[in-house]
Amino acid sequence: MFIQHMMGMLYHPKTEWNQIRDEHYSVSHIFLQQVSMLSAIPAIAMFIGTTQVGWSINGTDFVKLDVMSALPAAIAFYFAMWAGVAFISYCIHWMEKTYGGTISFEDCVSLATYTATPLFLSGLAALYPLLWFNVSVGLAAVCYSVYLLYTGVPVIMKIPEDRAFMFSSSILTVGLCTLVGMLAATVILWSTVIPLNYVAG
Repeated sequence: MFIQHMMGMLYHPKTEWNQIRDEHYSVSHIFLQQVSMLSAIPAIAMFIGTTQVGWSINGTDFVKLDVMSALPAAIAFYFAMWAGVAFISYCIHWMEKTYGGTISFEDCVSLATYTATPLFLSGLAALYPLLWFNVSVGLAAVCYSVYLLYTGVPVIMKIPEDRAFMFSSSILTVGLCTLVGMLAATVILWSTVIPLNYVAG
């Protein structure tokens, strides 16, 4: 069912949101069967890309990461995405009453997870970690996630379009701040706790 919802989000998101709203999954189900799989996509792709292909800005002079250095970084990134989804879900649940929502925390987790699905899938681009290519794919994924957010909030939250627009904008702000915070934490971890060792490409 999850795979069907993922495909539906790509082809007919408005219809798919209605189906997701009628299916009430538990938090453990969403994290263990959905977030766990989605988070593995960018983490594994990044590990393979950085150790087997190497980073490059212009398509030349590739620089690879040592396997024993990339592995803990990939694991930390994997669980950081779990934390990111959980934090955004908590913020959605905390803010919903301000905009007239009355849904459960489980539905908030579903909203956060399915909205972020394009971002998770865009992690496949890390298999070939060329800067302009990864940035292009990431920006396209962000744009589509924003579209899913603005179409999904009024359906999942069952609130009018005007309030849904304001609520979606608030969620978007939280999501962007969370993303920036995760990137900053990653840089700090990579320079202190989990230092990266590079090898010639």
